[in-house]
Amino acid sequence: MLQGAIVFKTQVSATPGQNGKDLMDRENRESMDDIHLRILRITDDLRVIQRELNCAAMQAPTDPELMEALADPPEIESIQVLKSALDQMRHFLWFYMQVVASDSEMGEKFRQTLRQEAPVRPELEQQFQSATDAIMLRYLADSKFRKPN
Repeated sequence: MLQGAIVFKTQVSATPGQNGKDLMDRENRESMDDIHLRILRITDDLRVIQRELNCAAMQAPTDPELMEALADPPEIESIQVLKSALDQMRHFLWFYMQVVASDSEMGEKFRQTLRQEAPVRPELEQQFQSATDAIMLRYLADSKFRKPN
């Protein structure tokens, strides 16, 4: 499983007195609650990181040792990785808000597509899984320094 991937459980084993849709809805609500808590934690962490970097940036001009430490390649690399991840997240969140929260034509078409159930053929699924794995490995290898479109 990919690190950071959002996983929605879709098990539809109904228990007596409860249909499969109710179980799936409950699991999705629990998953969304978990995501909400993670968003709050990450948002708080990002604010702390911003404050700490801001303090370091304000002190660096008067402290040559700090300036040298901040310009060290591992420090710069970690900041570049963070920036790239945040840029990608910003683009994704824009798309997500267009699809989920708006009444746009694009959002409605996407929601209709998601509601349609297409038959799954096992041989095609395996071909796509292999291709997907190869693409994901390439993406992970290249993404360290990639900027989003």
